[in-house]
Amino acid sequence: MQLHTTTLIHDLPLTLASQVAEPLIAAVDDEDTAMPADLRSWLVSLRLLNGVPFANLVADTELLPMESIRWFYLDRRWTDALVQGALSVGTVTTDDRVDLSAAYPAIRAELDTEERNVRRLAGTARFGGQVGAVSGFILRSAAVAGWPGLHVRAFSVDPDEADDARYADDDPRRLRLLRLERLAPGVLFCLIDGIPEVVHLEEPRQGVQFGVDMEIDGSGATAVVPPRDRDSFEYLNEDPVPVMFRSLPGASGVIDIEQLEKDLAELHGTGAQDSLDSAEYALQMIRFPWRQVWGDDESAQYASVFKATVSYINWATIAHDGG
Repeated sequence: MQLHTTTLIHDLPLTLASQVAEPLIAAVDDEDTAMPADLRSWLVSLRLLNGVPFANLVADTELLPMESIRWFYLDRRWTDALVQGALSVGTVTTDDRVDLSAAYPAIRAELDTEERNVRRLAGTARFGGQVGAVSGFILRSAAVAGWPGLHVRAFSVDPDEADDARYADDDPRRLRLLRLERLAPGVLFCLIDGIPEVVHLEEPRQGVQFGVDMEIDGSGATAVVPPRDRDSFEYLNEDPVPVMFRSLPGASGVIDIEQLEKDLAELHGTGAQDSLDSAEYALQMIRFPWRQVWGDDESAQYASVFKATVSYINWATIAHDGG
């Protein structure tokens, strides 16, 4: 059998390549790109503000008090200047700076595309296109420290479902998160690919938790338990049951189980009439993950959310007198 060397060298790689399935994720190749892959990854990390000192993100701690959230937009002119400053370290001559200026549009386009793929799930196709507006928030709360795995979901439209509905990761209404990181035990930092209409912040669903609900009125806070039906696990159409705590020394915050059982026994369907066993008690005390929803409340009237309590004349007088 006679083999033609030129044909073998030319056709064999093509034949072998045709027998191999296409990978799910296209490999990132440095050929025909404006910069090496390592440099591209580092610049993307820089554009997402990784490594930027917290003092440069929040100028004063009083701007982020406890149990507060601050929303913001990311100014692309500043992040562009940050990248250009990092690249300018390698320029020595005027020709270097001219070449960098000419190459920067291609560099920026590559960074935009790579930025959208930083948090891409393994086994999924790469996202294309460029990142537009980038928004985000900084949250300082005890919830961040108590639940390190908080879930954040951003939506481009207000979902029609109820606030307690569940959403798939590939829901087309969801916006991608470019960065989600705890900067401190009680501080959560998030960057979003786009401007969301609604944002959900939810406790992790990996565990079961027990607890009570808190009702706050003018005189203080009261712990209550919404009663559930023993058979269907649905909430009963009854008022929440107040929760009493033990008054013994050293027992602060300990629920008075016997009193709670007596109060539940007065409601039909709770199963407490013939005493609660451990499973039935757990049924009443289990709590689903807490979810906070942020969005535009169209029902709120301007006069109901803002009411001036000091007239301008009085304010000006106080300011002038230094009081």
